[in-house]
Amino acid sequence: MTDEQYMQLAIKQAKEALTYNEVPIGAVVVHDNEIIGTGYNIRETSQTTLSHAELIAIQKANEKMGSWRLEDCTLYVTLEPCPMCAGAILQSRIKRVVYGAPDPKAGSVHSLVNLLNDERFNHQAGVTSGVLEKECGQLLKDFFKGLRERKNRKD
Repeated sequence: MTDEQYMQLAIKQAKEALTYNEVPIGAVVVHDNEIIGTGYNIRETSQTTLSHAELIAIQKANEKMGSWRLEDCTLYVTLEPCPMCAGAILQSRIKRVVYGAPDPKAGSVHSLVNLLNDERFNHQAGVTSGVLEKECGQLLKDFFKGLRERKNRKD
């Protein structure tokens, strides 16, 4: 499969988050062309800080692989990872990250800092950005626009 096809699967995960009124971010971990972990944001549902799409997908991949090391894996995620998720990517030794939309407020791959390619760390990850960026970004724009409209109706 191509990066775009895997990103479509991450988008499907993001849309699943929408069914729970969660911020629509989805992630997929791939090893040898097999999906070994998927996740979507469930922070509001779980009321747990760590319930980001990437962390859920990484945890499932760890379980599937029977290892904390995901050295030959690629993570596909609809939004540029935050510092917490970038740290987990480094710690799990993920080889490559592919993301859709940039995150100007928390992005830690390109937008604010570049944690995944900082040579001071003992691991770096390859990065491909902007895959299906418009579709990934539109999901978020529509979600937050809806939140604002609902809030304004209540006021």
